[in-house]
Amino acid sequence: MIRDVPFITQKGWTGATTCETGSVCTVANAFYSQCLPGTASTTIGTTSGATTSTVSTSTRTRYVPTRTAINPAKGFDFGCNSDGDCSAGAAYPPLTQYYGADGAGQMSHFVNDDGYNTFRLPIGWQYLTNFVLGGPLDPTMMTEYDALVQACLTTGAYCIIDIHNYARWDGEIIGQGGPTNEQFASTWSAIAAMYQNETKVIFGVMNEPHDLPDINLWAGTVQAAVTAIRNAGATTQMILLPGDNWTSAETFVSNGSAAALAQVVNPDGSTTNLIFDVHKYLDVDNSGTHSECTTNNIVSSWEPLAQWLRCNGRQAFNTEAGGGYDDPTCFTNMCQQIAYQAQNSDVYLGYVGWAAGNFYTGYVLSELPVESGTTWTDVPLVSMCMAPNAGAQKGSTGL
Repeated sequence: MIRDVPFITQKGWTGATTCETGSVCTVANAFYSQCLPGTASTTIGTTSGATTSTVSTSTRTRYVPTRTAINPAKGFDFGCNSDGDCSAGAAYPPLTQYYGADGAGQMSHFVNDDGYNTFRLPIGWQYLTNFVLGGPLDPTMMTEYDALVQACLTTGAYCIIDIHNYARWDGEIIGQGGPTNEQFASTWSAIAAMYQNETKVIFGVMNEPHDLPDINLWAGTVQAAVTAIRNAGATTQMILLPGDNWTSAETFVSNGSAAALAQVVNPDGSTTNLIFDVHKYLDVDNSGTHSECTTNNIVSSWEPLAQWLRCNGRQAFNTEAGGGYDDPTCFTNMCQQIAYQAQNSDVYLGYVGWAAGNFYTGYVLSELPVESGTTWTDVPLVSMCMAPNAGAQKGSTGL
């Protein structure tokens, strides 16, 4: 039912690696560089939006692109890496007015041609508050981010607001030595107040927490966010509750995430529209960094989790999954995973594919459609398997 649209590029990019004449490659940090007006020239940047920079932590690796622009927007998706550190100037929104891809056109295609009904829209916490912990929402950033949200809502789809910080701010874990629960909740309160009347906005509390010292303390952090969202007036929308270990579906029960998050409630004591947020890739180490899909995850992950969900009267949403866009192993395994979730729709609301938007078309997990005039052409994995119209599944993609 969902999928992300960040700005990523493929490791091993072999295209151009120099900035255009009149621009200089400006290094923001070890993970991000950008072509900006200047007199020098290096071989790091590329006008096509691709680099070979790698962000690596634990078992997860993501690839961060370089974008060329005079007036860059920032903060979207991989503006932050997996220790919650964010760098000014990183990551553009996938909107043409901000020098990004035509995310609005992609979403329209995914809805009208493929039958998708949900998009996940990542944003870094620091950018939301202009790098002031506990500060108010930054008007400039929220204008840019809201433009993406409104482009999503215009399609009639559900739109997941996803704070993409891995349970951290600059390496420190929320509620466990880092930012306080109150500081995190204040950001969610402001966001929820902004979208309280948008019935198709879904609140994704946090992308992929990992290596949490205490899962019960994390549940307290999630509770603070849920209470803030509901008290801000967003009383009926879905809220996604993420667990530890990159919110892996395989370990959601065994690592205590399910039991701890089951205690999170709405202000009235109910659990209505509090949905467990789980992720699961299909490659050999569940990292989402290989094109091959070695498993359909059914026996290892989806069957055990389905049993727990039924026994406890809860539901989950697979908001991040993907595989090699033209790899036959993924055509088989991904289709089987999607079919299983569709057959168990009483506990699984759907799935979100990773990734489209500003991703480079050669990125190993790209679901980016190719535009030619007024025609959009999907990658094989989408057209054969992930698009709901391909098999009447419940699905979405992320921008």
